[in-house]
Amino acid sequence: MASRLILLTGANGFLGASVARLLLARGDAVRALLRPASDRSTLAGLPIEAATGDVTDPASLGPAMAGVDGVIHAAADYRIFVPDPARMAEVNVAGTGHVMRAALAAGVARVVHVSSVATLKPRPDGSPATEADAAAPDEAIGPYKRSKTEAERLVEAMVAQDGLNAVIVNPSTPIGPFDRRPTPTGRVILEAARGRMPAYVETGLNLVHVEDCAASVIAALDHGAAGERHILGGQDVTLAEMLGFIAAECGHRPPFRLPRAPLWPLALAAEGVARVTGREPMLTQDGLRMAAQRMFFASDKAARVLGHRARPWQEGVRDAIAWFRAAGML
Repeated sequence: MASRLILLTGANGFLGASVARLLLARGDAVRALLRPASDRSTLAGLPIEAATGDVTDPASLGPAMAGVDGVIHAAADYRIFVPDPARMAEVNVAGTGHVMRAALAAGVARVVHVSSVATLKPRPDGSPATEADAAAPDEAIGPYKRSKTEAERLVEAMVAQDGLNAVIVNPSTPIGPFDRRPTPTGRVILEAARGRMPAYVETGLNLVHVEDCAASVIAALDHGAAGERHILGGQDVTLAEMLGFIAAECGHRPPFRLPRAPLWPLALAAEGVARVTGREPMLTQDGLRMAAQRMFFASDKAARVLGHRARPWQEGVRDAIAWFRAAGML
């Protein structure tokens, strides 16, 4: 395949760092949209072109789009708890609109919008949800899920009304290296590996190695119909299974299960402390609401259309722990 120039937003983030590496490995050139003060440690040593800009600044996007063959929009604010939901919407919703309009104006041949399974409704019976289980914004739990759902609907509308050639991918719960922030699930893995998670509230989630997810994000540059969504998942796992595996890997005692009901006052208090300290709380009201659902998903469509494949979830957990250790976070 001939080398192409791909603009990547969110390149220095968790998923973006793996997408950048895989693009380079297959011979593509990468232009990364980066804010002036952003942490670029996950991109250290990579031969990428940096374009200074911000998804919330439309004027910065035109120059970044010049001459590119494709755009992968992976930039997002993915926190479960935010003191100011409007700021999250500015990045996730308005920022997505700015990127898509800039791509249209520049005549970009193909855009990949990195959405999330947060835009889908988990099934009440716990069976895996599919791309057909789309949620409306008012059905989403919390500002993150709502903003990602609004952004996905915006992209779909631009495909239908403006001729935007954008395909949508919906990662489930990526885990693995370069989770420097870390993500909410990465934080659970990190704290469990440290032996600092004595208890948990049971839930179900779908784990996918971040590199497998990144490979299918790139595959969407070439495959998939505009406006279609594709779940990029791995295996359905209970939180108890994941935490038990981490405890065995790191030589800790497995944590014990807590009921949800008594934790609501603690979650409210933790959020109050977070508003004062600026540190993201481990326990939140939206987190408790989400824990009531089994967030299981099926990736059959992505396997068929994009060639998506996922290694065993245990490899992703091991790679995440190894990266945290190498980064001095353990």
